[in-house]
Amino acid sequence: MGKSVKNRTIYTVLLLICLVGFWLFENFYTPDTYTSPDGQSIQTDMPSYVLPTSTTGAIVNHDYYSLSYNEPFEQAEWVVYTLDKKHLTYDDRKRPYFIEDPKVKTKSADWRNYKGSGYDRGHLCPAGDRRFSEYAYNETFYTSNISPQNREFNAGVWNQLEMKTRQWVKKNGTHFVITGGVLESGLEEIGEEDVDVPRYYYKVIAKGSASKLKVIAFLMENRPSSKPIKEFVVTIDDIENRTGIDFFSELADDIEDVLESEIRTKDWKF
Repeated sequence: MGKSVKNRTIYTVLLLICLVGFWLFENFYTPDTYTSPDGQSIQTDMPSYVLPTSTTGAIVNHDYYSLSYNEPFEQAEWVVYTLDKKHLTYDDRKRPYFIEDPKVKTKSADWRNYKGSGYDRGHLCPAGDRRFSEYAYNETFYTSNISPQNREFNAGVWNQLEMKTRQWVKKNGTHFVITGGVLESGLEEIGEEDVDVPRYYYKVIAKGSASKLKVIAFLMENRPSSKPIKEFVVTIDDIENRTGIDFFSELADDIEDVLESEIRTKDWKF
């Protein structure tokens, strides 16, 4: 057998090995996972009327938050979680690695997509809201819970809104938080997996029972701002129109219509 034939044979075998390896990776690879200390599910209480609809059907329930993953945009369209006074601690936690979410069937985007992009790996469920346990804290580092955020926005007005939410919880008890980027066509993309960069982020905050629910919604552009957060208050109808997501759909229609069409800042101390 000539040298050139031998080389072609070697290249062909190597190519086949690579293809088989890629196929095995795609079909049988399971990402690492952050497991609870005792290996059991904890699941924080979340009333069903708080859960938004999913435009994708890809709902993932973790122990301390739930999300709806939108594969074409490589991020969650919403993350929802309960925030209670007992969650607000100042425990010092070591930041873990960002890892893919093992519960997202289509695989959540690798954190390396953000590397060198100029954007922060912005938490949707903030790690700061989950300092009360190492496991709860680590759960927020699944890449399904992050989205590309302008650094000054993330550390600035968006952080101010997160801190204000904690103040409301400290004063009034349990709140429910729904947050995400507005996923729409024509967005900038980063990384090999084309992670979309939202132009806007929203946050919907609710407190009270289903019959006496009080809500407030915010819509913020993904850029630095010196405006007070009160100026970003919008109706839930505004966010629904931008996202195609239905919020509080289990409530009676007459209650839902009023909640979602009005801005009632008097129920919230700024």
